[in-house]
Amino acid sequence: MVKIPENLKNLWFGVRGRGETGKKMRKTIRKVPDSAARLAPVGKSRYTGTKHPQGATGQKREGILGGTRMFAAYFMNTLGRESLIAADDTWALLALLVVSVALAIWLEQKYIWASKISGAIIALLIALAASNLSIIPTSCPLYDEVIWGYAVPLGIPLLLLECNMKKIWRETGRMMVIFLIGAAGTVAGAFVAYALLHPFIPQLEAVAAMMTGSYIGGGVNFAALATEFDAGEIAGSATVADNLLMALYFFALLLFAGMKFFRRHYTHPHIDAVAKSGDFKGAQTQAAAYWSRKDISLKDIAMNVAYSTAVVFAAKLISASISALIPDTGVVLHMLHTFFGSEYVWITTVAMACATWGEKQTAKLAGSQEIGTYFIYLFLFVIGVPASISKILTETPLLLAFTAIMVVVNMLFCFVGGKLLHFDLEDIILASNANIGGPTTAAGMAISQGWSALVGPVMLVGTFGYVIGTYLGILVGGLLGA
Repeated sequence: MVKIPENLKNLWFGVRGRGETGKKMRKTIRKVPDSAARLAPVGKSRYTGTKHPQGATGQKREGILGGTRMFAAYFMNTLGRESLIAADDTWALLALLVVSVALAIWLEQKYIWASKISGAIIALLIALAASNLSIIPTSCPLYDEVIWGYAVPLGIPLLLLECNMKKIWRETGRMMVIFLIGAAGTVAGAFVAYALLHPFIPQLEAVAAMMTGSYIGGGVNFAALATEFDAGEIAGSATVADNLLMALYFFALLLFAGMKFFRRHYTHPHIDAVAKSGDFKGAQTQAAAYWSRKDISLKDIAMNVAYSTAVVFAAKLISASISALIPDTGVVLHMLHTFFGSEYVWITTVAMACATWGEKQTAKLAGSQEIGTYFIYLFLFVIGVPASISKILTETPLLLAFTAIMVVVNMLFCFVGGKLLHFDLEDIILASNANIGGPTTAAGMAISQGWSALVGPVMLVGTFGYVIGTYLGILVGGLLGA
C-alpha cells in the first residue's frame, strides 16, 4: 500500500468535501499532480459522508458498532475485515457486480413475475442482500470511482440520443402542454412534501432533488441527481419506496380510466374507439418493434463509447470553466453556481444539442439505448449496496409518504389542469404516467389499453422529460440547500 503524506490526505478530503474547506481546496486542486490524487487510498464516501480508509481492513464500521450487517464481526475476527470480499479486491467485486446485473436482466426477460418487479429492482435487491450478509463491503473504490465516476456519466448521453427537440415539439401537439403542467405539479409536490416531512427524514433535500428528476424524467435523471448530490445510502431506500408506490400508482391510473366519475367529467374518444372496434393490433405491433432484438456491430460500440466520452469531456470542461467564473457566495450566486457549475446540466445540454442538430449522425449509433441502460443497471446495483435492511424498514414508510405526496400533487395538477383546458381523459392519464413512470411505462399503458394513436406522442413527451428532469431536479435541490 502506498503511504501518502498527511498533507495530501487533508487536501484530498478537502477537495471531496462540500463545506467551505472543500470549496477553497477545489480552487487550488490544479496545484497538486493528478497522479498523487489517484494514488491516495483515502476519500470521502458518497454513502456515509465520513472520511475513512478504503483498504481491505478499512471498511465503514457500522456492521460491528451498529449491528446492521450480519457476519461483519465474524469476518473481522477471522479475516481482519468486515466483509467476505475485501474492498480492494476489485476483480472479485466486479465479477459479482456484472454477474448480478446479467442475472437480473435475464430474469426480467425470462419470467413474468420478474418483469413485474423489473430487472433494475432485482439487481438492487441482490446488492442489498450481499451487503447486509457482509459478503461485499459497503464502500470501495469500484463503487465510487468506477460506477459513480464513469458508468453513470457515460450512460446518460447514450440514453439522451433520442431527445431530438425539433421532432418532439413538432409531433407532440397538445400532449406536451399537459405534460408540462404535470411537471410543474411534480416540482410543487416536492416542496409540499419537503415542508411536511423534512424534520423526520435525513438528507431529504437530496431525495427531493432525485425524485423531482425521476418523476419528470426517469431513471437516468435519478442516477444523475444521486451522483450530483452524493445521495448515498438514502438513495437505496428511496428506490425501494418509489417502486412500492409505482405499483399502486399504475393501478390507480387504470382504475381512473374505467371509472364512471372520470368518464362523466372528461371526454374519452380513444376509450370509446377501442370499445367499439376492440382492435389492439396496431399498438401491439409498435410494442413488439420497440422491444425487438437489434443488430449491433463493433463499429457501433466504438462510436457509442467515443460519442459518450466526448460529450462528458466537453461537459466537464464547460462546468469547470463556469464554476470558476461564478463565485459561490450569497443565495443567488450559490444557485447560479450550483446549476451552471453542474456537469450533469451540461452533459444533458450537450447531448440534447447533438441529438437535435446532429440527428443524421446520431441516428446511425445503433445500440445506444441498450448500452446506456446497462450502465444504469450497474448504478442501481451499487446504490443498493450501502442500504441496510433495518434502515430501509424504518425509512421506507416515511419515504413512501414523501413520494406519495409528490405523486398526488402531480395528479391533481394534471386532472385539474386537464379539466380547465378541456383535455381528453386519455391524454391526462398518459401525461401523468410519462411524468411519474417515464416514456416506456406510459407507452406500455397506451399499448395495453389500445390507444395506439397516443403511443408515439407519449413516448416523445416522456423523452422530453429526460431533458428537463435533471435541470429541475438540480433547481429543487439547490433551493432546498442540498
